[in-house]
Amino acid sequence: MKKVLIIEDDNNIAELERDYLKLNGFGTDIEEDGEDGLRKALSGAYDVVIVDLMLPGRDGYQIIKAIRKRAEIPVIVVSARSEDIDKIRGLDCGADDYLTKPFSPSELVARVKSHIGRYERLKGKQVSREIVSRRGLEIDTASHKVLVRGSEVALTAKEYELLFFLASNPNIVFSKQHIFDTIWGSDYYGDIATVAVHIQKIRKKIERDPSNPELIETLWGTGYRFNA
Repeated sequence: MKKVLIIEDDNNIAELERDYLKLNGFGTDIEEDGEDGLRKALSGAYDVVIVDLMLPGRDGYQIIKAIRKRAEIPVIVVSARSEDIDKIRGLDCGADDYLTKPFSPSELVARVKSHIGRYERLKGKQVSREIVSRRGLEIDTASHKVLVRGSEVALTAKEYELLFFLASNPNIVFSKQHIFDTIWGSDYYGDIATVAVHIQKIRKKIERDPSNPELIETLWGTGYRFNA
């Protein structure tokens, strides 16, 4: 049974999430305090973490950052904050998805299933070892390590999947829609703008000068390509 950790201090919302997840075969735990929620999230016992942003003890942004330093499991934000700046900040911290309140419980379940499936497929691809080496960038599919000029950088599961896709298809221009459909899939309910957000995050980690990228190029009006 797949297990989901819900870090949410609103009991009504937490119990709604729990009930729908249980109906769909997931084991669930609820934690109201951010500090305690982080400890559970890092225990290795969960396949997905659902986290609110406003929490006692430690806020959701801090929790996401701390998880990303040690784990790659999918993290889904469920928050009343609906402004673009909040969504961008959540994704920039390392969240894989962002859902605003009020939300459809069935949509939340669909996103949980989607992220678990993609995470498992991504891990499965790493059984056979492959090293992708491009202009000082190395991607090791077995260890899931990414090295930039010899130094390891930490990527979220989606960042890794997107970077691997582009680096494995060098000098080919892909539209945002093509990237969105390939990496997130048709069952993803989010906005295509997430492509640009993730590209920006990756550039900050791999480019010498993110404002003048040399590896992941933007072709205005067309899309992106990995310059090999």
